Parts: sequence; C-alpha cells; structure tokens
Amino acid sequence: MRPSLLDPLFASVRTLSGIGPKVTGLLATLLGTPPGQDPRVANLVYLPPHSVIDRRHRPGIAHALEGAIVTLELRIDRHLPGGRSNAPYRVYAHDDSGEIGLTFFHAKQAWLEKAMPVGETVIVSGKMEWFNGRPTMVHPDHIARLDDAASLPLVEPVYPLTAGLSPKVLARGVEDALTKVPELPEWIDAPVLAAHRLPLHREALRIMHGPADPADIALDSPARQRLAYDEFLAGQLALALVRLRAKRLSGRKLEGNGETKARIIAALPYSLTNSQSEAIKEIIADLRQPDRMLRLLQGDVGSGKTVVGLLAMAHAAEAGGQSALMVPTEVLARQHYATIAPLAEKAGLRVALLTGREKGREREDVLEGLRSGAINIVVGTHALFQEKVSYRDLVLVIVDEQHRFGVHQRLLLTSKGDAPDMLVMTATPIPRTLVLTAFGDMDVSKLTEKPAGRRPITTAILPMDRLSDLVERMRSAIADGQKIYWICPLVEESEVVDLVSAEERFESLKPLLGSRIGLVHGRMSGPEKDAAMLAFKNGDTRLLVATTVIEVGVDVPDATIIVIEHAERFGLAQLHQLRGRVGRSDKPSTCLLLYKGPLGEVAQARLKIMRETEDGFRIAEEDLKLRGEGELLGTRQSGTPGFRLASIETHQEFLEIARKDARYILARDPELQSERGKALRILLYLFERDEAVRLLRAG
Repeated sequence: MRPSLLDPLFASVRTLSGIGPKVTGLLATLLGTPPGQDPRVANLVYLPPHSVIDRRHRPGIAHALEGAIVTLELRIDRHLPGGRSNAPYRVYAHDDSGEIGLTFFHAKQAWLEKAMPVGETVIVSGKMEWFNGRPTMVHPDHIARLDDAASLPLVEPVYPLTAGLSPKVLARGVEDALTKVPELPEWIDAPVLAAHRLPLHREALRIMHGPADPADIALDSPARQRLAYDEFLAGQLALALVRLRAKRLSGRKLEGNGETKARIIAALPYSLTNSQSEAIKEIIADLRQPDRMLRLLQGDVGSGKTVVGLLAMAHAAEAGGQSALMVPTEVLARQHYATIAPLAEKAGLRVALLTGREKGREREDVLEGLRSGAINIVVGTHALFQEKVSYRDLVLVIVDEQHRFGVHQRLLLTSKGDAPDMLVMTATPIPRTLVLTAFGDMDVSKLTEKPAGRRPITTAILPMDRLSDLVERMRSAIADGQKIYWICPLVEESEVVDLVSAEERFESLKPLLGSRIGLVHGRMSGPEKDAAMLAFKNGDTRLLVATTVIEVGVDVPDATIIVIEHAERFGLAQLHQLRGRVGRSDKPSTCLLLYKGPLGEVAQARLKIMRETEDGFRIAEEDLKLRGEGELLGTRQSGTPGFRLASIETHQEFLEIARKDARYILARDPELQSERGKALRILLYLFERDEAVRLLRAG
C-alpha cells in the first residue's frame, strides 16, 4: 500500500548504476540488511557520512606540507612507464612553484595517457608526500581536465565502509540514489521550518551528501537537524499510533477490594518504600480505568519492582482475572517464582511456572489451570505466548527486562487476552530521552529508593597483577562465612580474545580456595544451573564463578562480595547490574572491579563512574554519553529502533518537539487523512515505520 511515488526509493540497490550482485552483497553487510534481502535505494539515501575530506586547499607544489590533502593545477610534462621490472608508472608535471611526480602502481597506461595528455593542464587532488626532498603524490584520489573541474568534489563526504567495498563505488551509489528522491509533500509546518531555519527534506539530503563546507555535515547543522527531526517525528508518530490503537482496544475496569493486597503486604518482612507505594497507587489507578494500561516501571537495582508487580497481579486476581509475568531467562523465571509463590499463596492465590523445561504431566496441569482459570498468576519465559497456551481471562501482562524482548513478542503475549493491561518493568534505569524514543507509548513510574536497612556497596578497582593478593583476601572472607560471586566475561578459553574464561578461573581457584566453589554459566543445562545456584544459596558453596547469566534478578541476600574480572570489557549498565547482586541485606558489601591495563579513555571513565556512584539513573545518563542509544537499549538484538541520522545527545531538543507534535497531530487527525496527514504517512514509510501505517489501515 506504499504510495507509488516512493517506489524508486524502495527498489533494490541493483537498480543503481555500477552496483551488481557482488557490491549488493557488500552493501547488505555494511547496512545490516536482513539475510535474503537486498538493501534498498533509501538505505543509501539515509546513510550519513561520518566525516569529510576538504580538498579546497591549493597551496602550490612547493608550499604543500607532508601528509596534507591538497588540490593542484598541473601542466603535464611527460609519462614514464614502469616497464617490465614492475617499477611504478610515473607522470611528471609542474606548476609555477615546482615539479611533482605522480606515482601509480599496476597502472593502465592507455587510461593515464587519456586522462593526463602531455602539454595539457589538469586538476589533481590527493595526499602530498615528500621523498628524498622531492614532492610526490601516490595514486591521486581525483584527476580532472580543466573543462571538467566542476566534477571534482572540493568537500568530499566520507562514508563508513566494509571490507571489499571501495569508497568511490559507494560514493557513486549514494550520488545515484539521491537522484531517485522525488519531490515530497511537506509535513512540517512552515512556522517551525522558519523558526529553526530548517531546509526542505530533499534539500537537507542534498546538503548532507554534497557539503559545500565541513560544517554542513556536523550534527548541529540545519540539514542534519532537519533530518533528525524527521526521524524523531516518524518514531514518535509510530509510538503514539501504537498507544492510540492499544487504548482503543480496551474498555474494562479492574476493581478489587484490597484484601488480597493487604494480606501480601502483611506477609512482607519489610515495609514498602515511599516510591513503591506511589508506583502501586499509580498502577492500580490505571487498572481501575476503562482505558488500557500501558505503563513502564523503572527501578534501580534492588529497588523492589517484583513486589510492586505482585501487588498489581493481586489486584487483577481480586477483579477475577489472570496475570502473566514474562521474563527473558529461565534462571530469572525460577527466581521470580521462588519470590512470588510463597507470598501469593499466603494471600490465597495460585501461582504456576511455565518455561521450556516443564514437560509432560506437569506442563499439562499448568496449561489446564490457565484454561480453567484455576491459576491466578503464571511466571515464565517466551513459553507463555506459545500457540498451545491459552488463558481463561488474561487481564494483566507484566514484562520484565523489556529491552530483551522485541515489540512483536510483547504483542504476541497481549494477544492471549482481550486487550490486557500491560506493565513493563526494567532494572536498567533508562535516561529520559531514551524513555521517549523506546517507550514513548507508555506512562512511567520510577522506584528511586532501596528498601530500608540496605547499606551502600563499597566499590574498589584493582589491576590484574594484584590477583594473588585478592585470592588471599577471598580465602579469609570464605573462612568468615561470606558468600562471593566471581564474574568472568567468557564461558571457556578463547584463542581470539585474551580473557580468562569462567571454566579456567574455576579450575585455577579450586586448588587455592578448597572445594566450596561452584560454577554457573549459560551453556549449562537448566537442572545444572539450578543445582549450582541452590548450592550457593544454601551455603554448600561459598564462592560462585559465573558469567553474566547472573546479571539480572538473581537474589542471594547474604552474598556480600562480587569480583568482576576484566571489568574494562563490560558496559556501565551491565557493571551496575552485576554490582546489584550484592548489597541486598544489612551486611556491608564490596564490589571489586579487576582490570587489565592499559585502560582506554572510555574504560577509565566507566570504572571511575562506578567508584563514584550507585545511582543507576546517573549511571544510565553517563552510559548514554559513552556508548550511544543503540547499544544501551540493546536495539541491535531486540528490534527496538535505533537512529541513523539523529543523535540523542545532540538533537534532544528536536526529540521533545517531535513528541509534542506527534500527540498534537493525532489529537486533530487520528487517521492521518488530511493533506498533512497523508504527507506524514509518507514520512512513516521513509523511516520504515510500516507497522504504524498498518495500524492506521486496520482502524
């Protein structure tokens, strides 16, 4: 249903001159195109250059500096072919200031004689080199006759590349792709364009790919700001349409008498924090509305999201409905089940566990309980939305660690009920700007306090050459009855990366620290992982060597030390998550970050921030600065859209404008049927938000 106006942009790159099957494959690698698909022309149109080569410098031969990119106007004196000895082909030329030798390897003599005839004046651009006091230029980047000088790009954009793809082939492909961009109807109001001095969409693309000055490709240039706003607006419109559609699907109030919730609160061994109480109040207010709830619950490590989720599910049960809590891993599913089931059962609720591991009669009992309504709450992994799983009355879906799931998985689970309310929980605090881009269709609650009685975690940084001292310290800690996590970045030894694996570290520590050492990693079977975790929880083992399988949600309250080996290899958010495995009781806790020097600038910054603060929201903001939005949200794995043209940090102002504009537009034209609305449909297609257009067509 895409408008025919856009057909040239959504054609394969093979329709561009000079791009055959081989180059198409290279472009697919560069652009991250899904297997079996060709990149589209639009993918090249929206590929921003990362820098420029400035060829405007014309110093003359004698004044050109070593290593400088220069453009020279030369008169060709003579050609000196290399002959059979594989010597390079040389062309000698001069200008008013001196003589230069142009050097070519594996030269095509006929082409060079045609491009640079003796006695003619030509324009040559490339990198200047001085060899034994003589100026030379090896393989000039550009050669043009005087009457064709306009073809020489004086400010040349430089694009990202992949092995085997020539810069000139890519530049020609982008140039040809630009000719396919049609005149498009304008979707930005004229006053906004004028106020921010923004060019038209097509003009912005032309400036980005054909800059007259290096400033034209800067992130804060008017052209790049225009394109960033367009990309943000497409994303915000898509999210607002999803929200509008989701709200329309609902119409059910969930009322409860509060008795079940009160019984759970009474059974808790601690009091709720103020932010937990506030979040529960917001969630229950949503559940009591006829509109469908779409809420994000952000909480720092150890802030008590699970209890908030349980109280929401208790309210749903009081209203006669069922709830499903979906988590990304089996370890976390079992952890949540172990936390939730005893509390829920004290309140008279029946809780079940459903992962890929439940088989036979056990699985059938759970499926029957969900069908009949006998089960009030089910905790599980992706298994919760498989085809054979059906619910009597699913009214509330809670998704934990949302950034691990794609949007389509979220929709699959909600399709199991009649537009159930949705609560998304994340222990990864997300900067406000990323909340807008990835969760703009949701209301937000935040948990900012740790439960009473928890003490700060001491964080220290140690070089790997202090390892023997650290092992001695761990021996003393084990003798004192403490429990220790030892985190390694790999499962088994790798020849490619010089890191100590979990298995190798386990074997090296066993003779030094005795038999009370366990091992857990993602390649172990489910029962093996459970046994290792249970032995650690019960105190049969005192030191657990693990990979990041324990990153999220694992709860052993009396673990007081965590050692993170090769901490320089982890992202800030992940380090913060791992540190949150300790400090879960009133005992003093320690996080030891082991690093191998020398440290790069980013790694130094990460470790410094970890030592300075335990505030997950500040850590998230710093992580955004260090890593960028794509990596922080895991967009490359989860299907959450990253950005091609926009930068969260630079273009934040335009994100705010786009969010307000999207809501204003849909309030006035929810079906995008006006002239501007039709232009905005084109925008959604341009930035591949086809799903949003399908929602419009579905009504």
